[in-house]
Amino acid sequence: MTVLLERRPAVRAPARDSFIDVLRLAGMALVVLQHWTIPVLGYDGVRLTTGNALSAPGVWVVTWISQVMPLVFFAGGAANAISFRRAPGTAPAWLAVRLRRLAWPVLPLAAVWIPLPHVLATFGVPAQPLEVGSRLTGQLLWFLVVYLIAVAATPLMLRLHDRYGWRVPAVLVAGAVATDLVRFTSGVDLVGYLNIGFVWLAVHQLGFCYTDGRLGRPGVLAVAGYGAAALLVGFGPYPGSMIGLPGAGMSNMAPPTLAVLAVGVGQIGLATLLRPWITRLRTERLVAWAGPRMMTVYLWHMPALFTVSGVVVVGLGVGTPAPGGLGWLAGWPVWFGALCLVIWPLLRMFARFEEPPALPYGIATWHSSLAAAALVGGGLLGLTAFGFAPGAVPVVSTLAIAGGLLLTAPRARL
Repeated sequence: MTVLLERRPAVRAPARDSFIDVLRLAGMALVVLQHWTIPVLGYDGVRLTTGNALSAPGVWVVTWISQVMPLVFFAGGAANAISFRRAPGTAPAWLAVRLRRLAWPVLPLAAVWIPLPHVLATFGVPAQPLEVGSRLTGQLLWFLVVYLIAVAATPLMLRLHDRYGWRVPAVLVAGAVATDLVRFTSGVDLVGYLNIGFVWLAVHQLGFCYTDGRLGRPGVLAVAGYGAAALLVGFGPYPGSMIGLPGAGMSNMAPPTLAVLAVGVGQIGLATLLRPWITRLRTERLVAWAGPRMMTVYLWHMPALFTVSGVVVVGLGVGTPAPGGLGWLAGWPVWFGALCLVIWPLLRMFARFEEPPALPYGIATWHSSLAAAALVGGGLLGLTAFGFAPGAVPVVSTLAIAGGLLLTAPRARL
């Protein structure tokens, strides 16, 4: 194990990759756009009902492009490989730095949302819509939980990549196949959660392959990925949609399935095939402005949605029009504009927390860095499961995140 984790990268990586920068930015932008576009909301004076515009018959095919989380993990894998290979110092020190950048922006979100439900309740905001907003704000943090696993595994997985190359993602894909076989033959859905590791680490690992120039036939990758997804959906137990839909018997995302992995492989092949055109785009200024604000947009775009929905749907009693109709098409620019107006001050207020405070680091060891990652991951998992609904869990989870960040600081001398 110590040999595998030895901090001597085999390949020197470039400082930046404009293609990866654009993919990360475009992926987050599509996540926000989808979350802002698909809600179908109504309020009867007591209960807020939530639906999904993509649940209309045949519209699920859109999710084979719009479900970009596999592409985000792929770009994250490439970015982590580049960062790790260029960083000075040890692997635990690199992990501590990445941990701070990942977890620090969550603290102001928690500082606002832990007291906010109590404050809004005193002003007469109805309990059920308030609980929906509080819980969904935390559920969005699932991505950070899984991405933290990928970051913590990067030193080991990159060493395995340098030694075994394509065999590593092949083993991960085989693990995803075996997991789904056991899940569907046994009927034990909990087994499927093993794919949180197999599926997301597989596409993350393909990011390593990209940095080494090993994705030489992207067209084949695109056809193979989307072709496999079509076969799995057409002849297997998998639903067509790559996002969870209300009333669906199962989801391809919770837990992730072999079908979403196949779509992810297809997306990676398609994106890599388009790389020559993407890199010709003049995106330098856009990436330079948006890059340091991506996490803020991700964390705060749902609170912006809840603000507008609270005023329009709950406060004024105006439900969203039927998706795809003339009213929906005519009202969407107004809806989108209102959301942008709300998120803009949030962006100006909280983007400063993207950069962790310039505090010194302690002497990073695997024990301290992995303990910090476990505390932060456990805190994020608590917020994912319970959100910011009133209770002890959000407070304890936030304290765990703060405790993990404290472990990266120097220890006081006695």
